[in-house]
Amino acid sequence: MNPPLLEVSNLQVEFDTYGGTVKAVRGVDFTVEEGRTLAIVGESGCGKSVTVQALMGLIPMPPGRIMGGSAKLRGIEILGRKTVEGREVRGAEIGMIFQDPMSSLNPTMTIGDQIAEPLQVHRGYSHRQAMARAVELLELVRIPEAARRAAQYPFEFSGGMLQRAMIAMAISCKPTLLIADEPTTALDVTIQAQILDLLKDLQAETGMAIILITHDLGVVARMADAVAVMYAGKVVEAGSVDDVFYRSSHPYTLGLKQAMPTNKRDAVQKLMPIEGSPPDLFAPPVGCGYCPRCPHAMSVCATQPPLPIPVADAHYARCWLHHAQAPHSVPGIYYGDGHD
Repeated sequence: MNPPLLEVSNLQVEFDTYGGTVKAVRGVDFTVEEGRTLAIVGESGCGKSVTVQALMGLIPMPPGRIMGGSAKLRGIEILGRKTVEGREVRGAEIGMIFQDPMSSLNPTMTIGDQIAEPLQVHRGYSHRQAMARAVELLELVRIPEAARRAAQYPFEFSGGMLQRAMIAMAISCKPTLLIADEPTTALDVTIQAQILDLLKDLQAETGMAIILITHDLGVVARMADAVAVMYAGKVVEAGSVDDVFYRSSHPYTLGLKQAMPTNKRDAVQKLMPIEGSPPDLFAPPVGCGYCPRCPHAMSVCATQPPLPIPVADAHYARCWLHHAQAPHSVPGIYYGDGHD
């Protein structure tokens, strides 16, 4: 098998605040394969965005700091580095689409200039060459009258068009990895579908890998090849999209699914919210972070952090329910094909 494009191991990020130290990311592990899409799923505040910002070098230091871990792009460490093999990591090797394009784009620059700038900085294009390419990129992301639109400012674009312009900027230098941080959150359902289809089409054309950060399981089912479920700064379950959706092995993943509405007409389903709140990361729990909210918690869950336990090939869960000495099986939890 080919090595993964990106391999993240035991990533730890903290922030100093007036109230104390927030342990935002507490040992995250995942891999991204060439040309594939990894979805990172979880509630707000679980560490999804901080994880990818650390990879991009966007963590302000201070108050933030990377306490440990590794992130290797094609086997080369990128944490704390600006360049890899002569190419800048941010913008050239890894592109990023932010959640709110209106606050991420410069209101004093035209859309064309903002798309052209990375080409001038990272690829050495002249202004004329970069502007011509900017128009081509706007056409690629299906913005009509691209040449006229390139001369306009962000306030003249709708929300969906702004997100397309940001995608054009992110892919301008042909990155090998594109990070999309909740790219459809502020958009209506029809525009969401168009943006997701656009990302899939661009991935098919360019072969880039995608990390998709979201809390929408419907988006995950539509886009992802693999899924990492995060809770309280850790990945609690990881596997293929089929593993996570149809063979869920962690109570938190099961809870997310039970809280998701279905569009099946013949299904009679009562939505089951997850009671309680995520833990305080100023003082993270000693054991499993999900323990206070888990309906199947055992005494060991409160005192010992669970290790990742393999359930199947490339599918694992951090949960004591999978330990050989767990007292019982929980309905709805997948334990592996050999489990009685």
